[in-house]
Amino acid sequence: MPDVIFNGPDGRLEGRYHQSNQVDAPIAIVLHPHPLHGGNMNNRIVYTMYNAFLDRGFSVLRFNFRGVGRSQGVFDGGVGELSDAAYAFDWMQQFNKNSRYCWIGGYSFGALISMQLMMRRPEIEGFISVSPPANTEDFSFLAPCPSSGLISHGDSDDLIPIETVSKLASKLGAQKNIEVKFTAIKGANHFYKNKINLLNTEICRYLDESLAPKKEEKADKKKSKKK
Repeated sequence: MPDVIFNGPDGRLEGRYHQSNQVDAPIAIVLHPHPLHGGNMNNRIVYTMYNAFLDRGFSVLRFNFRGVGRSQGVFDGGVGELSDAAYAFDWMQQFNKNSRYCWIGGYSFGALISMQLMMRRPEIEGFISVSPPANTEDFSFLAPCPSSGLISHGDSDDLIPIETVSKLASKLGAQKNIEVKFTAIKGANHFYKNKINLLNTEICRYLDESLAPKKEEKADKKKSKKK
């Protein structure tokens, strides 16, 4: 899990990066919560998502938005942070030109930015969105939502009412050609205190279910080569 520094739109950005041994490994980036409220790439939920992708053979990156840790720049209200994420995605793709597919994950503010980035990058095939701020942010830009994914939220979240997130998930899931799964983590507050293991179980289960067809396709290709 080496430290990396790469160029962003407003200076250098600091990250942690795992490069898969597989030449054609899928890639994923994970985005952290709000920089002005202590959010950074070492957040436990971000770290949990990062490891979920890593354990499934992804090349995966988590990084600090501008102004956080050793990342240069200052908070830009989401606009600059979206550009940071786009640069991070470009950086990942430079080292993974044979990648089979791409995913994105984000927690809270990071979930918002990740879903905005998804609208700009059609190569992103799936997403993990944890506690998106559906009560304060307008997610109407997801029309249509370009990819299937998982939205998870704590049913005891006192910062973002679960009803607002459930409504968002239902609205997205009603669109054609995609599936959006919503899971409520019982007893979890916004920070998933003592409930991160439950969240991790849901994330891992969803990834395993979603990636299963990809594994089958790979097995079919191996069979075809033997013939």
